[in-house]
Amino acid sequence: MLDRVHLSIIREVERLGSLTAAAGELCLTQSALSHSMRKLEDHLGTNIWFREGRSLRLTPAGQYLLAIANRVLPQFTLAEERFRQFARGERGTLRIGMECHPCNQWLMKIASAYLADWPDVDLDVRQKFQFGGIGALFGHEIDMLVTPDPLYKTGLRFVPVFDYEQVLVVGPDHPLRNASFVTPLQLAEETLITYPVEIERLDIYTQFLLPAGISPKRHKLIETTDIMLQMVASGRGVAALPRWLVEEYDSKFDVEPIRLGKKGVAKQICLGIRESDADIDYIHAFVDMALGHSNVKGGVR
Repeated sequence: MLDRVHLSIIREVERLGSLTAAAGELCLTQSALSHSMRKLEDHLGTNIWFREGRSLRLTPAGQYLLAIANRVLPQFTLAEERFRQFARGERGTLRIGMECHPCNQWLMKIASAYLADWPDVDLDVRQKFQFGGIGALFGHEIDMLVTPDPLYKTGLRFVPVFDYEQVLVVGPDHPLRNASFVTPLQLAEETLITYPVEIERLDIYTQFLLPAGISPKRHKLIETTDIMLQMVASGRGVAALPRWLVEEYDSKFDVEPIRLGKKGVAKQICLGIRESDADIDYIHAFVDMALGHSNVKGGVR
């Protein structure tokens, strides 16, 4: 019979590279671990590993079980932690996943008030996920996803918390500084600075440049907003950011937001949660608080 320990063994062997290391990590003897896996292979009627000398390589059946382990084991871990929290009289930890780099500043405003109102709930913010943001929600890696690109699937609920406009940001001496809007062709000779996100998830590409068949001359990746805006202010390139974020930095950097096209690029930030968690009081409270902070300026009018 397939058991949790089998999934743990498969995951640890794949992660650590050997039965010996996996046995040590799981506090098992190597002989007990080997016996358990041989018994499982006999029960399933197929091998889990190709044994090549001392090295192990997962068979297709083993790869399938590894995928199951990566999805299921985090749910066991979460369930155990939740029960420990219940036993201690705590509510637990709200694990928030971020698919919106510039939303960190917005989140910090809510986090301060939220932590004051919910002293028995901790916050954990994550930006990297094993299966992407939506997969992290389904896999119980996180409890809430902050994203500008909701994917409506059965079992998930997305709540729009504010509208915003994606804009081009230029420095004080840029020739487009006084333009009412910019066209894709005008960016063909520019150095475009963005957060380190896949092009398929960058709105300036998907909603502005690529539909027009245009690419910038150079694409530079920078993780921090301050450095990005300092680069723009120094004439090292142009950036694509939410208008509300540019306005927040208005007194710090000499930069100007310009509309992308005549109509602009309109976006929404949404909070995604699992339907099964919708009635958990501290999750529901965070969503309500986020909606209360939704008076962010800069949305397309």
